[in-house]
Amino acid sequence: MRVSELIEILRDQPPDAEVELAVVAPVDDDGDDITVDRYSVEGMLPWTDDDSDEVVIWLVGGEEDDVDAFLDAVEDEDGEDDEDGEDGEDGEGGDHEGHDHEGHDHKH
Repeated sequence: MRVSELIEILRDQPPDAEVELAVVAPVDDDGDDITVDRYSVEGMLPWTDDDSDEVVIWLVGGEEDDVDAFLDAVEDEDGEDDEDGEDGEDGEGGDHEGHDHEGHDHKH
């Protein structure tokens, strides 16, 4: 979806209505049951993948503390090093907390 399409869809909605993101996923691979997780949209983030010049817009939602930590980490990455002068929270700029940064370069 393009930003212009999202704006068009939202244009007829009440301007004071809460915006949520509903993530629909199968409960398991074998069944027809689905689950829906709802999150309020707490912010947005322009994002460019390492292998592309195209900017995509992330609507960021989740638990408030998690969203705040994520957005703070992304802001810190925009020109600041950690206190130890390294790029990553693990001091090595690589994997941490079981999360590989292959394909994206944000910190947690």
